[in-house]
Amino acid sequence: MAWNEPGGGKDNDPWGGRGGNQGPPDLDEAFRKLQNQLKGIFGGGSGSSGGTSGFSFGSLGLLLVVVVVAYVVWGTYTVDQQERGVVFRFGKMQEEVVQPGLHWNPPLIDVVRKVNVTQVNTLPHKALMLTKGENIVDVSLNVQYVIEDPKKYATEVKAPEESLRQSTESALRHVVGSSLMDSVITEGRAVLGQDVKTRLQSYMDRYGTGYRISTVNVDNVGPPKQVQAAFDDVQKAKEDEVRVTNEANAYAESIIPEARGEAQKQIEQANAYRDQVIARAKGDANRFTALLAEYNQAKTVTRDRLYLDAMETIFSNSSKVMVDVEGGNNMLYLPLDRIGTGSGRDLVDQKSVSNIADAIVREVNNRVSSTRRDNR
Repeated sequence: MAWNEPGGGKDNDPWGGRGGNQGPPDLDEAFRKLQNQLKGIFGGGSGSSGGTSGFSFGSLGLLLVVVVVAYVVWGTYTVDQQERGVVFRFGKMQEEVVQPGLHWNPPLIDVVRKVNVTQVNTLPHKALMLTKGENIVDVSLNVQYVIEDPKKYATEVKAPEESLRQSTESALRHVVGSSLMDSVITEGRAVLGQDVKTRLQSYMDRYGTGYRISTVNVDNVGPPKQVQAAFDDVQKAKEDEVRVTNEANAYAESIIPEARGEAQKQIEQANAYRDQVIARAKGDANRFTALLAEYNQAKTVTRDRLYLDAMETIFSNSSKVMVDVEGGNNMLYLPLDRIGTGSGRDLVDQKSVSNIADAIVREVNNRVSSTRRDNR
């Protein structure tokens, strides 16, 4: 039952002491006991006043050590191999760039900004551009860049990525605006990327962004989607033009050599005929000169010989000869083809042929002589 119920004894008082002198607990005594225990922990003195002093200085020393250790740990940091550190001391950038490794800087005094200088970053860009010929082209490209100067990157420009984006827009518009549409879409695509890279790098150096442009890859250059079908028709017509032109050139290349060969053939034939005629004329002239010398020495013999040679040439091309003897009614017929082959033995013998030939020669000579007398 409860200690204060009727019939309960005094021994039931919870505040009572062991010796029968029971009462409420002494709070000062309990506080002193707690101080003594803390003094034993921190190494304080034995007196009550000494215990309070020991507690204060010991706690302060421990707290100071903990703060110093925490401060040292807090200021320790590591810079990776692909990074560089830029130190700001009270907001002012320091000249020295922190290299890779383990470093320490005082916290709250120095602020270290780590910058990755090896990572290749990519900035995609796509826009509609107006060419020199006032045609609209749709250009999409990727700009690959690295941070070359971490100090400029961290201090010179507030938003270097945005500056790069705007600079890419400006460089691309300048290059495309000074080019024709056909050049940009076809063979000028590689030149377009190189020109944009050169101009973009000059912008980055001027602004001090610390960027180095690695490459500018032009992914797509073409007309807008609204006119893509018409543009495809134009390109197809141009391809047909190129194809027909190539076929015509191939035909011309096959005809021209033949014509040149035929012309060269005609020239060679003409040269050969010319040389032949000249050689024949020279031979005839030489023969006539030699004959003239012989004629001057023996005119009659030479003249008769020439006459006989001429008649021989004439008769050799004829198979029949009809001789009309002056003063007679008979006409002499000579079958030369049969006489020449030896098959005319049944008609006349060899002696008769000789007599006939002599008669013909005499008759011819007589006619020639009479003609000369008449001319005189």
